[in-house]
Amino acid sequence: MTTEGGKSFARRDRLLEIEATVRTWWTEKDIFNAESCEKPPEQGEKFFGNFPFPYMNGFLHLGHAFSLSKLEFAAAYHRLRGANVLLPFAFHCTGMPIKASADKLAREIQRFGDPPAFPSEEENQVNQEAETKDQNASEPAMKDKFKGKKSKAASKSGGQMYQWEIMRSLGLSDGEISKFQDPYNWLSFFPPLAMDDLKAFGLGCDWRRSFITTEMNPFFDSFVRWQMRKLKSMGKIVKDLRYTIYSPLDGQPCADHDRATGEGVQPQDYTLIKMEVISPFPPKMGVLEGKRVFLAAATLRPETMYGQTNAWVLPDGKYGAFEINDTDVFIIAQRAALNLAYQRFSKIPEKPTCLVELTGYDLIGLPLKSPLSFNEIIYALPMLTILMDKGTGIVTSVPSDAPDDYMALHDLKAKPGLREKFGVKDDWVLPFEIVPIINIPEFGDKAAEKVCKDMKIKSQNEKDKLAEAKQKTYLKGFTEGTMLVGEFAGMKVQEAKPLIKSMLIETGQAILYSEPEKRVMSRSGDECVVALTDQWYITYGESEWKKLAEECLSNMNLYSDETRHGFEHTLSWLNQWACSRSFGLGTRIPWDEQFLVESLSDSTIYMAYYTIAHLLHKNDMYGSSSLMKPEQMTDEVWDFVFCGGPYPQSSDIPSSALNQMKQEFEYWYPFDLRVSGKDLIQNHLTFTIYNHTAIMAKRHWPRGFRCNGHLMLNSEKMSKSTGNFKTLRQSIEEFSADATRFSLADAGDGVDDANFVSETANAAILRLTKELSWMEEVLDAESSLRTGLPSTYADRVFANEMNFAVKLTEQNYQECMFREALKTGFYDLQAARDEYRLSCGTGGMNRDLLWRFMDVQTRLIAPICPHYAEYVWRVILKKDGFVVKAGWPLSESPDLTLKSANKYLQDSIVLMRKLLQKQIFGSKKANKGAPVTSLTEEKLRGLIYVNEQYDGWKAECLRILQNKYNRTTCSFAPDGEIMAALKQSSIGQASDFKKIQKLCMPFLKFKKDEAITLGVQALDLKLPFGEIEVLQENLDLIRRQLGLEEVEVLSATDPNAQSAAGNLVSLLQQNPPSPGNPTAIFLAR
Repeated sequence: MTTEGGKSFARRDRLLEIEATVRTWWTEKDIFNAESCEKPPEQGEKFFGNFPFPYMNGFLHLGHAFSLSKLEFAAAYHRLRGANVLLPFAFHCTGMPIKASADKLAREIQRFGDPPAFPSEEENQVNQEAETKDQNASEPAMKDKFKGKKSKAASKSGGQMYQWEIMRSLGLSDGEISKFQDPYNWLSFFPPLAMDDLKAFGLGCDWRRSFITTEMNPFFDSFVRWQMRKLKSMGKIVKDLRYTIYSPLDGQPCADHDRATGEGVQPQDYTLIKMEVISPFPPKMGVLEGKRVFLAAATLRPETMYGQTNAWVLPDGKYGAFEINDTDVFIIAQRAALNLAYQRFSKIPEKPTCLVELTGYDLIGLPLKSPLSFNEIIYALPMLTILMDKGTGIVTSVPSDAPDDYMALHDLKAKPGLREKFGVKDDWVLPFEIVPIINIPEFGDKAAEKVCKDMKIKSQNEKDKLAEAKQKTYLKGFTEGTMLVGEFAGMKVQEAKPLIKSMLIETGQAILYSEPEKRVMSRSGDECVVALTDQWYITYGESEWKKLAEECLSNMNLYSDETRHGFEHTLSWLNQWACSRSFGLGTRIPWDEQFLVESLSDSTIYMAYYTIAHLLHKNDMYGSSSLMKPEQMTDEVWDFVFCGGPYPQSSDIPSSALNQMKQEFEYWYPFDLRVSGKDLIQNHLTFTIYNHTAIMAKRHWPRGFRCNGHLMLNSEKMSKSTGNFKTLRQSIEEFSADATRFSLADAGDGVDDANFVSETANAAILRLTKELSWMEEVLDAESSLRTGLPSTYADRVFANEMNFAVKLTEQNYQECMFREALKTGFYDLQAARDEYRLSCGTGGMNRDLLWRFMDVQTRLIAPICPHYAEYVWRVILKKDGFVVKAGWPLSESPDLTLKSANKYLQDSIVLMRKLLQKQIFGSKKANKGAPVTSLTEEKLRGLIYVNEQYDGWKAECLRILQNKYNRTTCSFAPDGEIMAALKQSSIGQASDFKKIQKLCMPFLKFKKDEAITLGVQALDLKLPFGEIEVLQENLDLIRRQLGLEEVEVLSATDPNAQSAAGNLVSLLQQNPPSPGNPTAIFLAR
């Protein structure tokens, strides 16, 4: 027995022992191996589910396990109900993270030795600065601006973290770590460990079909090469110049999976307006004499350039004068210069050259000649709200249509002190008036001025109001505005905008500029730019292909509206995707082998590869122990297997093997479910749809995606740096596999973030082991159980609760609502068992019902806690076969009336207990708690008064509500209509109507609310069962629950019954019974 700090882990250890034993049973019989059949499966006969293969640069953690558990539970449910289930699993090694980490490790060993002797913290700071200086040696050293960026690990830990230290944190010894300089050692080391962890987790996987990516598995390498050639032959891969997010340090595009932060961020395109500085230049800019110098402003609204009154700069902003070519110099922020350098706008490609460092103060007052402006000369003026990490740091000013510009110019004009503070001369500001350029319905031709005045904006510092004003004017200006000036006057803004943009660029007055929408950090630790790269692209977004993707999506089961909206949004913007890389691991582009296929492009149809992987390389994920040769897998063979191509006559693969591969694919495809985190909607999952519609026949398109949120750990974000992190292996060792799975099921089902609670896992250990003990005790004392057919009211209720559990849990599993399945199939079922045990009293529990309960509960929990269920099935219940394939439990149709009757009974007992306490100890309103009557004798008699049907004014109110209830919309007519009906009824004709009306109003409201919540049956005049009959049948239970000597049930409508209450009849009058609410009075016997 394991103990730690005085705490016993015997229960946990028992589960771990059970799990080890059960896995041996499964392995001996290859219980999870899936075989196809010659006959195509009927609907529901097979289930093929899969999961995005995890990246193999470390151990699997609970976040992986959470998403995977959704697939595992779904597959286990379908296996349990008798479907032929395929759940395969593979390991992703493509991309740059492994190669980058291996190279980093090699540099550390070269620099600090093997094992490395790292410098102290102080020395480390010096080394970091030196390294940063080396990296930026060819870049301008502008003060406080150009500092080396920390790596992801360093950023998370608050300081530099060496790769060697990261490997140590994974539990590796110094002797092992140096081997990881070879990136292929990662591929040999981590996938087998991940497989071991998943086996310990109880994953119902056909491990024969496992594989790794990259050329290390030559069969998968051949598969990806075929896929890429096929896409290219269809015109869906092209080579072109495109803007793409790019890592300068890695020297290649940085796709979503290559990023530490900024996943999903796209390039943002601008028009860069060249505002020429008129010479002579101020002394600080003297070095620029003889060159054409421009303040370069990035704008999204080139059509508004006619209305420029000035330019804006940030006084404290740091700028530089950067050489664009031999003649032109742009004054911009260094970050923008770096982006331009990668877009072929730098004298030295990819290396911005700064001729002089400047601040915004140096630029204030510069005279400018700006394209399209009706003002021949405008000036650079100060604006305090400019963001230096957006655009170029230079901003055009169009106060007619931009609320920010209007208010900033207004402030400078209205506040001499503000002008004096920044050295702004009056003639730079005061002569410049608003230039009307666009007419917008409702806002006129000076939209910014009108909106600012309407919203009572007083200053450029009212950021929230200005943001709202900007939203109003920009959207309406674009969609409804009309140009008033220029050669496109009279044209709609949305038509004129692209024409004006093209004119500015063609005449050399502007250039195209792009930068990341938000900050993006690569996994190598540097800030990404947008580069104009000549590379291979997949043409996502092409109109005809997009229509096919939308058609596929429309027929898929996505399990939530939010997920569907996410896909629809992604399809609306997704465009060409760079599919080639020059650095990392993976498959070579077959026609251009200097490039690799990037990590999101080799993983779009590999689900098809699962169907035949075991025939290519049985039980060897690396493909080295193969049944045939990789070179035999020609394009003709792949086409025959996956695309309905002709039989490959030239192939030397035996026809039996070829036909077996085709049979496997045709049987298992399409896949029924792919489970993933919702973050993959914007890339991988949408790519999967696109590629299937391009390559596969329509009958093989995906059937379902289920997306979930991220997993928190004990209500906090999982993070290695804070220590709030747990690997899958750690969780299994701490809680056991089944308790981990139990807590994962309980963590949540929606697309919002879920929460793994350690206390839930600990509670699961206790619940499962206590349940084992209870079942063992029941069977040990089986002879004492009541035999024969179930006959009592408690028997019927318990059997009915099991019927409900079977039906509801089946529905929850089908809908992938596993938290609900855990509730209905375990928590609720246990509560029903506990209630049954209590209800049976001296008569005892029925043997057959308890056997059924143990059978049903074991099957229902099997998808979530399979080791526990298997042990119960074979060892405790001594049943044949395996519970994981035992079949869904049979049940009769649940009886809603009986369930309602039992709820009535249980609620009534709770109500009567309160009435008893109140009668013994007195109401809270009684003086000093004086009792209503003295009940000191131990032996008490209970009188339960029941009124089974509404009558009088209540009955009339219910009839009115029944007539005014719309069963289609589940809503009531307006209150006025209900009141009119009440006045016209017999109640309304009564002389004391006003008095009765005061009673009717709250009753009507109560019943309306109840009907909306519970349904129209709440308006019935009586309950669907006999209240007296239910109570009479359970007098023994009531007596035991309330500690009474005797109980009698009486009808409140029986005049003689009231006399039985004696001098307590006033209690009956104060609290008269009504349908569903009996009243109890207690007397000394």
